[in-house]
Amino acid sequence: MPIKMDDKEFDSIVAKAIENIPYEIRQYLDNIVISVKKRPSRLMMREMGIPPGECPLGLFQGVPLTERSATIPPLYPDMIYLFQEPLEEMCNTREELEEEIEITVVHEVAHYIGMTEERLEELGYG
Repeated sequence: MPIKMDDKEFDSIVAKAIENIPYEIRQYLDNIVISVKKRPSRLMMREMGIPPGECPLGLFQGVPLTERSATIPPLYPDMIYLFQEPLEEMCNTREELEEEIEITVVHEVAHYIGMTEERLEELGYG
């Protein structure tokens, strides 16, 4: 049965999951805002090209480091959105949820820093 929790409890699990992320990846979170939403908006879904009926667990919005200009800074802060309901729907225990949040954040940070799938696999996130 999927797990369901209030916002405060979910936020505490997010914080714990982030602590478990290896420093090599976690260090980049200093410059990224993490926001929890119940589900992605219709606009987010359209922008990501995700068809109705499917729902991502997370989303990176911003300018990846590999695409940054040395002279023109980004206009907005980089964001990672975590989608609480889809994450809860795929997990049956608090431990599973914590692990899935960690994996989701790592994958979104990987988009930000241009990390390869091979390196993610070496770190145990493949």
